Amino acid sequence: MKRICIIIIFFFFLRVFAQTPDFTEKIRIPLWAELDAYPELAEAQDTSSGQFDYPISRLKKTAPFLLNGMVYGWRFEYTPSDRLRGVAEYFNVEEINTIKEEDGSITYTKPWFENNRVYCWVEFTRTPQMIWTLKAWNSIQSKKIQGRGTGMIADGFDGITNATNDALKNAVREHYRQILKNKPKEIDGHVIIRGTPQIGINAGRYVVELDFFLETDRIVKYTRF
Repeated sequence: MKRICIIIIFFFFLRVFAQTPDFTEKIRIPLWAELDAYPELAEAQDTSSGQFDYPISRLKKTAPFLLNGMVYGWRFEYTPSDRLRGVAEYFNVEEINTIKEEDGSITYTKPWFENNRVYCWVEFTRTPQMIWTLKAWNSIQSKKIQGRGTGMIADGFDGITNATNDALKNAVREHYRQILKNKPKEIDGHVIIRGTPQIGINAGRYVVELDFFLETDRIVKYTRF
């Protein structure tokens, strides 16, 4: 019985690690878009568009956006809310660099249809410099954080970007809550997405789950109350 348990555990971990993708040289992630635009969006009013124009356009917006986060990462500025000081929460995200659809570096392969969506594999090959950058993230003592965020489907592509920024904000906020005793005035840092981005829909909202490597650039403390 003990031997059987060891074998089961071995194959469990073998399966888990086999499912973890290696994005060191080539990124390959599944991505989807709705077949039809949300009725209130401008895209839904365009009667001249072809049957698959909308999902193709959405995929070609979402793919570069996520790949930017996986290859170059994002900078953020975070101010925690503080009711006693009358400070509202503030969170800002900026791209560090940009992967553009027109560069032709992104490929879309093996499309399929499921649940009124168009799915495909999005592929991107890193340059030697990009590989070096990723290895640097892996070699330094970067913190690993994760977050979940939401954005309205009615906002179109902005709903996905809002959900992504919300996931990052929640990941950052939770991490610093655990390691800082007192609320800081401001936190600046940068992140890069690790692992496969997860995008779903629930109750009229996009739901995005992301894992990140985190580097803190600066923590500004309050000098007085």
